[in-house]
Amino acid sequence: MTLSILASLTGVSAIALAAVSRSVRRGRRRILGAAMVAGAAALWLGFGADLPARWSSAGTTLAMGTTAYAAAPALPGPLGSLLGAPQWLNAPPLRAEDLRGKVVLVNFWTYSCINCLRVLPYVRAWAETYRDRGLVVIGVHTPEFAFEKNVGNVGKAAASLGVGYPVVIDNDFKLWRAFDNEAWPALYFIGADGRVRGRALGEGGYDQSEKLIQQLLSEAGDAPMPDAVAPIAAAGPQVAPDESDLGSGETYVGYDQARGFASPGGVTADAPSLYRGVSALPLNRWSLAGVWTVGGEFATLDQASGRIAYRFHARDLHLVLAPPSPGQSVRFRVRIDGAAPGADHGSDVDAEGWGTVRDDRLYQLVRQAGPVADRTFEIEFLDPGVRAYVFTFG
Repeated sequence: MTLSILASLTGVSAIALAAVSRSVRRGRRRILGAAMVAGAAALWLGFGADLPARWSSAGTTLAMGTTAYAAAPALPGPLGSLLGAPQWLNAPPLRAEDLRGKVVLVNFWTYSCINCLRVLPYVRAWAETYRDRGLVVIGVHTPEFAFEKNVGNVGKAAASLGVGYPVVIDNDFKLWRAFDNEAWPALYFIGADGRVRGRALGEGGYDQSEKLIQQLLSEAGDAPMPDAVAPIAAAGPQVAPDESDLGSGETYVGYDQARGFASPGGVTADAPSLYRGVSALPLNRWSLAGVWTVGGEFATLDQASGRIAYRFHARDLHLVLAPPSPGQSVRFRVRIDGAAPGADHGSDVDAEGWGTVRDDRLYQLVRQAGPVADRTFEIEFLDPGVRAYVFTFG
């Protein structure tokens, strides 16, 4: 989606959108999954009459009568497709009668996505605060990476992230297409009459989102709602980014979307190759050292004692990593500017820089405690077989 199209849809100027374009996430299936926070350019698309015609027309509205709330597979529109999904976590499959008269919030996410993780504290808070007032929150887990298709991985991640509301598994992107979705994360707000009343793509705009939830609940219950916002508790990677001092952007390691690679000779695709590091990396460039096989989606370390280095400017540095196979682990050590991170260690690393890859997920490796500056990050893996996917920053 170009900045000019976004500007026409949102009323946000193309100049403002360009100012935050570094945090727009793009990929094979990702059009927009931005860290667009309040005060920058939170995107609110498709309210009221601006919704796609097939969502707001009489033929797709889920009315309150018994015909509209027939068996789930017969329901029209995107909500009907959701109710027909065969695989759910945290609850048995919801039925149309479970949603009669309810306001529904649908959250598209995938568990290794940093933008999705930073939205979760708000979604969790809304689910808890407004559950007894008629709000139903449903997560739709649509994977980016192959390991996110593993339902066991998703269930484990949901439990560790405190996601207790129902989650639908959308490995085939059927629901993604049914909603005409374009982003990780994305929020869809559905009124008690079954109509999609709005959507929010990416991070930010949380006060507007909660106000819309309150408005829809007030309409459904014919009673005013309190103006107060739900309290938010966030830790680790779920803490909002420091947009005011963020100079590095999402960087993939697999060659399909890699950029900024600085090791001499470039990438040898899909074959083991000896890579050498760079003594002085420029900002936002990265390198490999050791024997790696770089594939389209990720790079695999073939021999022990391999390294990845990145020159970055951000408060937080994350890296999506996976062990060789379930039950195996890979030890690693992080250094910042050649030294142990100390107070600048992330939630998955101790002050000496030590950590272990045990699960397929995002790891927070750096959180700078003091002023943000250009730093050189290095991670050394002591065991072979680790898979490295993507750097993200905050």
